[in-house]
This record gives sequence, structure tokens and C-alpha cells, in this order.
Amino acid sequence: MLKQCIVQFYEIQTADEAEIMISLGVDHIGTVLLSEDVWQQDEIKKTIDLIRQSSSKSSLIPLFSSINTLLRCIDFYQPHIIHFCESLFSIDNPTSLIENQIRIKKAFPNIKIMRTIPVGIRGNRHAAYSKSLASEFSPVSDFLLLDTFIDVHEPVQGFVGITGQPCDWHIASEIVTQSTIPVILAGGLSHHNVFDAISVVHPAGVDSCTCTNRCDDQGRPIRFQKDIQKVRQFINEVKRANQMYSHTTNNKS
Repeated sequence: MLKQCIVQFYEIQTADEAEIMISLGVDHIGTVLLSEDVWQQDEIKKTIDLIRQSSSKSSLIPLFSSINTLLRCIDFYQPHIIHFCESLFSIDNPTSLIENQIRIKKAFPNIKIMRTIPVGIRGNRHAAYSKSLASEFSPVSDFLLLDTFIDVHEPVQGFVGITGQPCDWHIASEIVTQSTIPVILAGGLSHHNVFDAISVVHPAGVDSCTCTNRCDDQGRPIRFQKDIQKVRQFINEVKRANQMYSHTTNNKS
């Protein structure tokens, strides 16, 4: 059975913006919890509740790893997807994160788990480890998301993402080929390159955050503010790719 490429956008923090994403037919609408100390956010709860009433799916990233808080958080928000993006390259032994996912799946069997796998930029020395991590986390995940790792401090320390730079698409393609679960491609994707990314990687879905945000007067992306024109252009490019490329049963959602 052939599938259409999932479209996922992140840092949708308000119900008003989520409503726009729903109207545009966005498949996965992602929200971020920035702090364990203030994990209970009324506006984010309102946002996820609104998404639940639509055909879109909510995806929630917590920027913390404490299992007790995670369990309380998931129970409070009840997202369709809980998404973990710890910087695995800086963790010597990911066993505790795997155990967290097992425990969460047991407590919430109907909630999907997405795990970010870091992939370096072209020429990066971590290619083999990226593929190994993908194999290690696949059995305890429902989705993998491939995002860009750069050999400097992450924009959000301890977590992968919002670099605005593409990862090595050829390594990403190898992970997609080997994966038994759907793989979403992230990392510097915009309406300028998402068609080409799909043609090379053939992922189950594509994700954009930084490159579909509004920019300030100096051209720097503004966090948590989507540029709706860029979002529409991105979606149109994915639709164009969907008309040309097949997504196999290896990428079933």
C-alpha cells in the first residue's frame, strides 16, 4: 500500500496557530515543553485539545527526561505522539532512555513514541553510530525522526534540533531503507529543498521548524512564530513530491 508523505511542523504553541495548521491540512502539529519546572501549560493543553478534535495529530516534545514528570505530563496532555530528542551522541549509554520508552508505552499503549536520531552533516564521522542508534531505538519507538547534529554545542543544550542545517541525506536514506518503522526527515528543510530531500531520502514524512518560521529584520528565524506563506509553500512542494514518488510499506504510518 502506497502512502503520502507526512507533513509535520514544530513549535506550534498556541491554539490559534494550531487552527491555521489544521486548516492547511498539516498531518502532525508539534508543540514543545521548554521546562520541567513549568510543564503544566494551559495554552499548550488548549492547543493539543483543539488538535484532538481534528484529523491532524498532536506531537509533544518535552525538553526533560525525568520519567516521573514525563508520565504525569503525558497523562495531563494526552498527545497523539510523545517525541524525545535527547542528544544521543553525548550519552554514553542510552539504556535508561530505552527503558523510559518501554515504561511509557506500557503505561500509555495508545500513544505513539517518536525518537530523534541525530545524523551529522555531510562528511560527518558519526554515520555508523547514527545507523546503530536507529536500529537500537526502533523496537521501542513508533516513529524515528532524523535531525541534524553538528559538532558544536547544540542550539538547545542536550537536545537535537533547530540548527536550520540539512543532515547528510545519503545516510538518512540508508536509515530509511533499513528501518522497520516510519522515518521522518528533519533538519534545515524548507520549500526550497524539501522536494529534493524527498526524492533522495524517500522518508515517510518531512518535518520543518526553523526554516518555516518568520524572520526578524536581520533575517534570523524567530522561534515559535510560523511564516504561513512559507508553510503553504512547503506543503505545496510536498504535494508535488507525493505526485512523483511512492512511499512503500516500509514507511507505513
